[in-house]
Amino acid sequence: MLKLISLLLPLMIISAHAKTTKEFLKEADETLFRETENEQRAEWVQNNFITDDTTRLTADANARLTEISTRFAKESKKYKGATAEEKRKLYLLLNNLVLPAPKDKKQNEEMTRLQSELESNYGSAKYCVDGKCRELGELEDTLKDSRKPSELLDAWKGWHDNFKTSKQKYQRVVELGNQGARDLGFKDLADVWKSKYDMSTTDYEKNIDRLWTEVKPLYEQLHCYVRGQLNKKYGDSVVSKEGPIPAHLLGNMWAQQWPNIHDLTDVESSHSVDITRLLEDAKYDSKKMVNTGENFYVSLGLQKLPETFYKRSLLDKPRDRDVVCHASAWDIDSKEDVRIKMCIKPNEEDFRTIHHELGHVYYYLAYNKLPFIFNNGANDGFHEGLGDSIQLSLTNQYLKEIKLLKSNDKTAGPDIDYLFKMALEKVAFLPFGLLVDKWRWQVFSGQTKPADYNTSWWKLRRQYQGVMEPVARSADEFDPGAKYHVASFVPYSRYFMAHILQFQFHRALCQAAGQTGPLAECSIYGSKEAGKKLQAMMALGASRPWQDALEAMTGKRDMDATAIRDYFAPLETWLRKKNEGQKCGW
Repeated sequence: MLKLISLLLPLMIISAHAKTTKEFLKEADETLFRETENEQRAEWVQNNFITDDTTRLTADANARLTEISTRFAKESKKYKGATAEEKRKLYLLLNNLVLPAPKDKKQNEEMTRLQSELESNYGSAKYCVDGKCRELGELEDTLKDSRKPSELLDAWKGWHDNFKTSKQKYQRVVELGNQGARDLGFKDLADVWKSKYDMSTTDYEKNIDRLWTEVKPLYEQLHCYVRGQLNKKYGDSVVSKEGPIPAHLLGNMWAQQWPNIHDLTDVESSHSVDITRLLEDAKYDSKKMVNTGENFYVSLGLQKLPETFYKRSLLDKPRDRDVVCHASAWDIDSKEDVRIKMCIKPNEEDFRTIHHELGHVYYYLAYNKLPFIFNNGANDGFHEGLGDSIQLSLTNQYLKEIKLLKSNDKTAGPDIDYLFKMALEKVAFLPFGLLVDKWRWQVFSGQTKPADYNTSWWKLRRQYQGVMEPVARSADEFDPGAKYHVASFVPYSRYFMAHILQFQFHRALCQAAGQTGPLAECSIYGSKEAGKKLQAMMALGASRPWQDALEAMTGKRDMDATAIRDYFAPLETWLRKKNEGQKCGW
């Protein structure tokens, strides 16, 4: 009898202390809240002070958070959930990881250390010749301003050649991440990344491909016209009339957006506005630019930013150290400590980017009263799309409202040139936004082997973008690693979705604001009704499936490309006429 009791006692103790679903979720929420704040603080310091020590500290914090998040994901599979809220939390715990930790603690530590090293290598990368070094920002300026193919190629190659040594580290992180995914019950990392969208992975891919099919005709017309103009400028020896466009000619290090070559495209304008010149003439500095962005959101009835925002954000590039200048928004403590990190210049690109990054910040503030597990966008495309939708309201009328343009300037509405500039930014991005994760899904699943990383990258860029490598690149190169989001393992299809969603959001907010004219002429600046609709959607966080949030904002439960095609309809008609007689496609 005593022996039986001794055998049963451990089981009785386990049973007595078995957690209920409610207790498990409470523990997960509180623990993840605390550990995420610790990780965010370490990450912030590492991004702003790139040293071996900060890299190590960030790796340790990442390893701990990854290990804890993975543990809760595994445990979540034991519970069913009695209420809709509990079921939603369990779903998010299981499907909200990017790089699940392997079971082996040493492997997890290795994975997070390599992650930090990849990001640090990216942040400190330079192109040096004869002792003179140029950082990414300076190389980007060359691609933006130079019109000499040799200079463009030198800057492009100088940056991309930095990452050959990152390939082996990247390959190892993929191996370890895949192990973590399998330990959690997924096939691989691709399965993990595609499982977080309230639909099957197959349906998610079908939706992404459907959206691309809907917008591809517009992109092909833009590509066709731009290629023709570049051919006129540089000749057949530099860019052909029919093939892909060499990547270094499009004014951007990754050829993902093309507004910097607008001056080469021979599009007449009756009232084009040079926002960079307006900012310079008005002596805008970084703080004034951010103040202007904040005032946009305040005009919608949203709160002013916390006082700590300006004290703790990084707005200017320090002179004394390397920092990761890539613009980003930060939710440090899931309460009031929100920040942005940018190396701001008084130009149009940064002016627009500030309005975008503050969209993230206001989203953070809108859902910070929800349980921590719900502290996220309805899906990651929502977070990006929200800020981008605000950018669509930065019209000439808005510039007049904030006194950057004089009220008597003849700039009442957008012309073809305005739409063309917007297309160089928004439409040109679409295939790149799609292919980055297409490439990674193939890498994660093993469809693309390490020896074929670079070859596969350029194959997809030709297939989707109609863009080619400007000089022969060997299989040993690691050109995908020259993109920040690849080096830091940030999922990218969110940006493709955002470029669809932003136009759906914009149309819905314009309707709420009572504006009935062309979408390209609408600015919701000052509309409290639009602000109410925006705040209501943001306040849902991730507490409901994204289809519910989309319906709350737009009245529809599916993403579709009708709004973006409507926005650019006059331009598409114009492009088709200009491209008559040309062989479009590649």
